[in-house]
Amino acid sequence: MPAAPRPILEVRDLRTYFFPEEGTVKAVDGAHFDVYPRKTLGIVGESGCGKSVNIRLHQDVGKLEARARAVDMLRQVGVSSPEQRVDQYAFELSGGLRQRAMIALALSCHPRILIADEPTTALDVTTQAQILDLLATLQQREGMAIILITHNLGVVAEMCDEVAVMYLGRVVEQGPVDAIFHEPKHPYTRALLRSMPSIKARVRSRLPVIEGSIPHPYNRPEGCAFHPRCPDFMPGRCDQEEPAPRPVGTAQEAACLLYPEAAPALR
Repeated sequence: MPAAPRPILEVRDLRTYFFPEEGTVKAVDGAHFDVYPRKTLGIVGESGCGKSVNIRLHQDVGKLEARARAVDMLRQVGVSSPEQRVDQYAFELSGGLRQRAMIALALSCHPRILIADEPTTALDVTTQAQILDLLATLQQREGMAIILITHNLGVVAEMCDEVAVMYLGRVVEQGPVDAIFHEPKHPYTRALLRSMPSIKARVRSRLPVIEGSIPHPYNRPEGCAFHPRCPDFMPGRCDQEEPAPRPVGTAQEAACLLYPEAAPALR
């Protein structure tokens, strides 16, 4: 039996806090996930849930070599006439070309992990498909992992192997993409999926929405942060106890009091 693949990156109890004068903002508060070679991890949630983190890496090369590398990378990501494009300003390029240029920039240091933060936002459907196809091709060619940060669940379904669903800085559910989409366990994940458009919906029917809004980071609710918006809210529990991630199903975890915590292992 082959050994299970080892992750490139293991993240445990990741916390990113900001300290403005108004108080502490817990942008990421105890997240955990693994990133595997040649696999794509999707991190999803509403705007303001704490999905995005940005990393910068520079190489010590001369001006001529840097230009030559830039031209080559633009060519690799499908930019036509890269020798001319490399001298153009961003406002002279279409949205699709700007995204390709950003991907080329990210790939210039040959990363083992590519972080793609909303790579299809504000693009038309055709260009979105081209960008996603480009990412998949580059992933196989370069052998890299991808962390895809997006609020677009359609993109997640197409691109990702694993999914981490975030709410107010914490991962509330994670697991294989098929399990998350077909058997979501956390009420927030279910609500996100219900809000997706469906070709099976009646003509001119309204999309379901998640009631309420994400709480202000200075006014985080006690207990489970999702409880003020949750259709399965249990008074006296959800507003007092903060649920830890617990196994649900065969390969999923959910931070929800609807499910029992795992029994401690016997010694």
